[in-house]
Amino acid sequence: MPPAPSRIFELKGSVRNYPWGGYDFIPDLLGIPNRNRQPFAEYWLGAHPQAPSRILEEGKDLPLDQMISESRGALLGPKAQGRFGQLPYLLKILDVREMLSIQVHPSRQEAEKGFIRENLAGIPLDAPNRNYRDTNHKPEVMVALSEFWLLHGFRPVPRLVQVLREIPEFRSLIPVFEKEGYFGLYREVMEMDGESLRHLLQPLLGRVMRLDREGRLQKHDPAFWAARALTSGMTTMDQPDRGIFSIYFFNIVRLLPGEGIFQAAGVPHAYLEGRNVELMASSDNVLRGGLTSKHVDSAELLRRTLFSETIPQVLLGYATQEGMEKTYSCPVPDFSLSSIHLHTNEPYRGNSGGADLVLVLSGSVVVTGSRNLTLARGQSFIAFCGEQYQIQRQEEALLFRASIPEVAASGL
Repeated sequence: MPPAPSRIFELKGSVRNYPWGGYDFIPDLLGIPNRNRQPFAEYWLGAHPQAPSRILEEGKDLPLDQMISESRGALLGPKAQGRFGQLPYLLKILDVREMLSIQVHPSRQEAEKGFIRENLAGIPLDAPNRNYRDTNHKPEVMVALSEFWLLHGFRPVPRLVQVLREIPEFRSLIPVFEKEGYFGLYREVMEMDGESLRHLLQPLLGRVMRLDREGRLQKHDPAFWAARALTSGMTTMDQPDRGIFSIYFFNIVRLLPGEGIFQAAGVPHAYLEGRNVELMASSDNVLRGGLTSKHVDSAELLRRTLFSETIPQVLLGYATQEGMEKTYSCPVPDFSLSSIHLHTNEPYRGNSGGADLVLVLSGSVVVTGSRNLTLARGQSFIAFCGEQYQIQRQEEALLFRASIPEVAASGL
């Protein structure tokens, strides 16, 4: 009887050179020279049609999405294939040198309705003014690899009122917030005409730039990031970007390495600075709220934003496999994220229920299963449904594992 075909493969991901990316971290991770100092913003591992990873096998170099589709469910297994039809997640490494745009992601139901509505309106999928490029939601979880700063949800009422009172230009907004709450306040600034916008933000930006030049701003202060937006060109004094309001209205969160956070549908957020591992549902649906040159649809943003106070829930992960693995809880069926720290001779044992995608972030390892692999820093593999594998360290190693949760893969 011929041996069963292998269900474990080495992967090669895709680099995204967005302008906000750093210059050294991702090239160093992947062993890529960057003599021209290009920005390396993201490294993608997954089957996203925009940039699918490639299967590295002797004599083959196939896009991952094509390989999964051609297997007719044999690789993901019948339950995960029936539920998702394709690999449901996208794993990324991010190096955020300059702050990203204010963003909100829709729920799956909102995405389905929006996708159909824009199709009926005849908006091309690649149009700049397209909000919904697919029918999927886009929840995200991230784990910090360095000190990481981000905006996450609206400040609790007492803290937001304090901000409105302390900033002279914002005091006129207090009656709006007292009468109409978060929705009324955000609608007021997102629909504000250009002249009113300049009237409120120009003096504020002038003041924060003076404080910045004097070295009096700290990263926990919204003024620090308002100044950063101005010096990076994301806003100007002549035409202030309304995303500046979000910097003051949202929670500023600092994460330490190993700490994580989950971004649910409707929660407004923005990455400010740092490096992280990010795992998300495979989708392109983003509604932007400023600090960007891309399309901002204020009306749709107001319909999809969660207008309530947010107490940031920092994820520390819970330990499994005798403490060598930490899993970061995500309340979605599409993905699960964990870190694996191999510092003893004890192997990590994996059993893929759909598709386990593993990236070596540091060190080197030997993977044994239906195919044996030796992987160093920056290399990765995917193990499909039914694959039992072991990971043994060659030297102390840190890995991240993306997987389909057991409940989703089993169809329960």
